[in-house]
Amino acid sequence: AGWHTVLLDLVAKRGSGHTPSKGRPEYWNGGVKWVSLADSAALDHVYIEDTAASISEAGLQNSSAVMHSAGTVVLSRDAGVGKSAILRTDMAVSQHFMAWLCGPELHNFYLYYWLQSRKPDFERIAAGSTIKTIGLPYFQSLEVVKPPLLEQQAIAKALTDADTLIDSLEQLLTKQRQIKQGAMQELLTGKRRLPGFKDRWDTRQLADVVRMKSGNAITADHMADGAAFPCYGGNGLRGYTSTFTHEGTYALIGRQGALCGNVVLVSGKFYASEHAVVVTASDAIDITWLHFILIRMELNRFAESSAQPGLSVGKVLLLELEVPSVAEQHAIAQVLTDMDASLTALQARLTKARQLKQALMQVLLTGRIRLVAPRPVEGAAA
Repeated sequence: AGWHTVLLDLVAKRGSGHTPSKGRPEYWNGGVKWVSLADSAALDHVYIEDTAASISEAGLQNSSAVMHSAGTVVLSRDAGVGKSAILRTDMAVSQHFMAWLCGPELHNFYLYYWLQSRKPDFERIAAGSTIKTIGLPYFQSLEVVKPPLLEQQAIAKALTDADTLIDSLEQLLTKQRQIKQGAMQELLTGKRRLPGFKDRWDTRQLADVVRMKSGNAITADHMADGAAFPCYGGNGLRGYTSTFTHEGTYALIGRQGALCGNVVLVSGKFYASEHAVVVTASDAIDITWLHFILIRMELNRFAESSAQPGLSVGKVLLLELEVPSVAEQHAIAQVLTDMDASLTALQARLTKARQLKQALMQVLLTGRIRLVAPRPVEGAAA
């Protein structure tokens, strides 16, 4: 009740933009924000505030570019098809974007989220051999599902709240990752010592304290869902097998390919595949501490050039490291492990928040859940 499908052009003023001549320097870097494909990463975050490039008033006056007012909804119709945003301030756009200034019957935040929900459709209909694009005729006939304005505002508020939560979790996750990186830099180098530890650290060669050996070859035929033992490669879990090659806690290093030098820590009974180098530590080394050390070493630097980069274990074993007592190693490892646990929990919250938003979009933008009670139809029985 109260929802209607209408031509978008009837409830919003449609526009686009242009690229001033690149051969005229005076048309560029003039302070007029200009949304282009270079801003693709800044889209899909509700607002766009800054742009990678700017044009001048002269560029604006001597091209088909126009200023779009703050609150205008923009959508990429070329590379990055379907990405959208709301202009935080007045901006111009390139010809790769559509722009809609909503009229009194259409809430701009509602339109933004409605366009977001249609992104799979936009991506599917985009055509082109080099750059996928959507032609102008499609947008001339584009129809929008339009609830009553109060309901549009309620839907937009609910989804904006979800985005605010997601944004805050993303910022917190970024901050916590930076804090962990700082802690690794200080604790793993001895720049900061944990309370109770003052002993001098020893300089050792990696070959003196660990053994490294490649895992065993395995084919997909030997892996099956429901098998008892996990099979790990250089990037973690690959699948499950009925046999295991190792038992205990080990560091695994990616041996080849794009994940060459990647480090993961695994425990229990598992199968180490040929894509991983298994690191076995001596009694003088806490393996959890060592895996943080190996991560910090950025072992991909020791990949040898070939058609498929491969890790030079010999070069890695020649590396030197500062080794504290086992007790201090364990204490450092515990601090960093606790940080990892917090990051994992925060990532889970972020994933759940994103899933919640998608579920909200599905039910709110289709009317399956109504946030505003529909008005009764005139003449209908009470």
